[in-house]
Amino acid sequence: MKHFLYLVITAFVLVSCQSKKEEAKTEDKAACASDSTKTEEGFDMYEMSEMAALMEQMYVDNQRLKDRILKGDTIGKFPQHFMRIHEAVLTDETDKDQFFNEQAKKFIEAQELIYKDPENAKEHFNNGIDACIKCHEVKCGGPIPKIKKLYIQ
Repeated sequence: MKHFLYLVITAFVLVSCQSKKEEAKTEDKAACASDSTKTEEGFDMYEMSEMAALMEQMYVDNQRLKDRILKGDTIGKFPQHFMRIHEAVLTDETDKDQFFNEQAKKFIEAQELIYKDPENAKEHFNNGIDACIKCHEVKCGGPIPKIKKLYIQ
């Protein structure tokens, strides 16, 4: 009797597990079908503004610059594309106000000083990062943790 009971329970477990796998496969197929339907309907894809793209590029350039400063390598030349900070289109154009322009000017001045006065590159570099953070504290706080990683200790 015990063996029969174990056999029934085992059969029940196997059957129930099999039906769950089939349900999962059906759900996966439905999810894929709905995703492809959404794609055909069209998504509003995020398109980075000129300023966001410029800031991403400046971040990468500053990572490289930080590495050169830490290694004691030659600094190189000031990247002229940084000057586009004054003209690039922002995600929200209302953010381009006097405060933004002042912080952008401080950032550019600090960045230029790195190349003009490489003896104090670390100080000038960190001043540039300060300008970024001060602006982002007011305008768009999201990137602050990422920006803080640029500081040279």
